[in-house]
Amino acid sequence: MDNEKIKEILLDIAPSQLEFTVIQTGKESKRVNGLYAPDTHEILLHNKNFSTDNELIYTAVHEYTHHLNAEALLNDTGNPNTVYNAKVHNQAFWAKFNKLIGIAEQKGYYKIGVEDSPELKELTEKIKKDFLEQNGKLMQEFGKLLVQAYDLCKKANVRYEDYIDRVLCLPRNSAKDIRKLGVVEVNPALGFDNMKIVASVRKKDDRAEVEKQFLEGNSPAGVREMMKQKSAESRGQDPKTKLEKEKQILEELNNAGLCISNIYEFYNLGLGWICPAAVGFVIGLIIKTIKYKPFKLASSFSLSFVSVTGSKPESTEPESTEP
Repeated sequence: MDNEKIKEILLDIAPSQLEFTVIQTGKESKRVNGLYAPDTHEILLHNKNFSTDNELIYTAVHEYTHHLNAEALLNDTGNPNTVYNAKVHNQAFWAKFNKLIGIAEQKGYYKIGVEDSPELKELTEKIKKDFLEQNGKLMQEFGKLLVQAYDLCKKANVRYEDYIDRVLCLPRNSAKDIRKLGVVEVNPALGFDNMKIVASVRKKDDRAEVEKQFLEGNSPAGVREMMKQKSAESRGQDPKTKLEKEKQILEELNNAGLCISNIYEFYNLGLGWICPAAVGFVIGLIIKTIKYKPFKLASSFSLSFVSVTGSKPESTEPESTEP
């Protein structure tokens, strides 16, 4: 399969107005099967890693997902210099990728191929029936027992949290998730992890919709993203509105930074009597903005302070322990 054919397939799966190039490197790589270069919009495929076109298309769709996300980012920001991070594989990425690979399968460009292997098909049925479903049923029963334990702790004046921590030695979040399964009815065929996602939904009709999504073969990432989008829509927070609000906030922060610069100039010129009123104005802007994103505010405020004074304000935040 040549590069133009791969590009034709990708555009048929999902259109793109942003020009891109597909390049088969003719190489084998032990690290990655492919790469997306966001600066040149090139999809690089290490075709020596694949024994079939089916495998090649899977990786091509993966890298094309990066390209479509980069295009969406450029459209959202309106800034041609916006740099997309092709190393990010978050929930939204996997949800989009799974959707695209599903379209590729519907159009006959790709197939997962479980049906072609009788041994794999038989093993898959065993995993689903004897392990995922049985584990789901077991965790349901476990959840019902924890509900009973909660009630008995209350009767015996025993702190349930202490009972979970030091008697059962269970992480509290795990105990909370398991106990939900003892209260909310969920199909155990989904498996414990997916049952937890369903049980976390409050409304019965919404839970039924999430359960249906899993039974139809949608991935956990896809289902979670669907839930996230529905929640955002119910609150009227579509992505475009969110970006516009962030832009407005950043503009206000920039104004606050200019005010800080003016205050510093007044102080240097010996016009200190103007400073209290100006400081009051800046504080008003900060109070208005802090309701939205305090961490972004703190970051931008620090940058403004440094650009004006040449020194950093003392931080009261603890140092990060992340690597």
